Amino acid sequence: MDRRKKQKKSAWILLLVAVVLLGGLAFQFYHQKQVTKLAEQQKQQSAEKNKSAANKEENGKKQKSSPATAAKKDKEPAAGKKQSTAEKVDKLLKQMTLQEKVGQMFMVGFQSTEEDQTIQTMIRKQKVGGVILFDRNMQSPEQVAELTNRLKQEAAKNDVSLPLMIGLDQEGGPVLRMRDRVSPIPSQQRLGRTASPEQVYKVARLNGTELAAMGIQVDFAPVLDLSANDERSFGRDPGKTTTLGLEAVKGLNAAHVTASLKHFPGNGRVVVDPHLDESIVKADKATLENVDMVPFKRMMEKQAEQQFFVMVTHVKYPAFDAKMPASISRTIIQDVLRGQLGYQGIVVTDDLDMGAVSKYYSYDQLGYMAVNAGADLLLACHEYDHQLKLYQGILQAVQDGKLSEERINESVKRILTYKLEHVSNDPVSPAKASQIVRSPEHVELMESITK
Repeated sequence: MDRRKKQKKSAWILLLVAVVLLGGLAFQFYHQKQVTKLAEQQKQQSAEKNKSAANKEENGKKQKSSPATAAKKDKEPAAGKKQSTAEKVDKLLKQMTLQEKVGQMFMVGFQSTEEDQTIQTMIRKQKVGGVILFDRNMQSPEQVAELTNRLKQEAAKNDVSLPLMIGLDQEGGPVLRMRDRVSPIPSQQRLGRTASPEQVYKVARLNGTELAAMGIQVDFAPVLDLSANDERSFGRDPGKTTTLGLEAVKGLNAAHVTASLKHFPGNGRVVVDPHLDESIVKADKATLENVDMVPFKRMMEKQAEQQFFVMVTHVKYPAFDAKMPASISRTIIQDVLRGQLGYQGIVVTDDLDMGAVSKYYSYDQLGYMAVNAGADLLLACHEYDHQLKLYQGILQAVQDGKLSEERINESVKRILTYKLEHVSNDPVSPAKASQIVRSPEHVELMESITK
């Protein structure tokens, strides 16, 4: 009996020892596994930390060696996402100062055949959006191409680098800049009497081709005024004027030149030249809407297909506004042109140096009044001092609360949109301009149309 008890006791002891041994082995295995796992984690974290530090060092080297590239990448949209024109315009507006915005609303003239100090100042300091050329600036196709290249280069140096609009009045006939060095473009009156719509298109395309070769992107033509006698008009027939006016716009656009319909709402009845003094058209509203304005109305139906501005005259139309000339009349620009006719493009004033307005309003007033009425682009063609007063008058009106910056933004949006889609500062070739402008082929075409 005692022997059996001893054997049983020994068995339990052996079993207990076995359990303890097995437990110890299991714990040692588990502990070793955890240690190994922890070591692997630490090794991975160390590798990731080293990789991150290396990336930062590499990025730092890239930024240090190429800040321009880094800045460019910051400005670029994410890969695969192309910015729309509207997005680009909104971004530019946020970057621009009020002074830069107001400058974009001006197209100014100067007195020299070279880039003189006044135009340099207007581009560098006032950041003007455009330049208008006259005979006084033009000697030869090659010289004009060189001049426009320099003007564009000057604009490209500004902090907000925007294309510079360069324009002129190249209507044909009596209004033909550098007439001895360009093709003999006939007057609109002559074309209205003898030319077919197809021939008018060819004349306009040739005209636009010569302008584009010299670096000019805007032609303040065609004239849509109705007149039987004015050499600048296609005639008295609203239907014919519309047809020929449309072909003129198409021809200019085909040469990548923007047209400008003028002089809204129609100068055909004027007696006093608005270049000299106040001019009044006393026709009633029905006559103006159903006769004089017809070419403009019909052209508005084509604004989605064709590229043109609308120039507003300085003439008074008491049927619409008893007090203000059209160019500074909110009723005529906002209610009639934009509201009634639905025009969405750029509204440009006639030259603000003209007597019809400059004799009766100070330049400090005129700029503000034109913008307040709804004009987008202001022509100031001759005097540097007048240009500064117009510019400063608009800034002062904003500062005084008479004009909102939102109103400025409306116009600048239209101008920036137009520039981004239709204008560049790319140079033209003076040598090619010399070959293209008034080439024998161009002269022959003009003579075949006008004989």
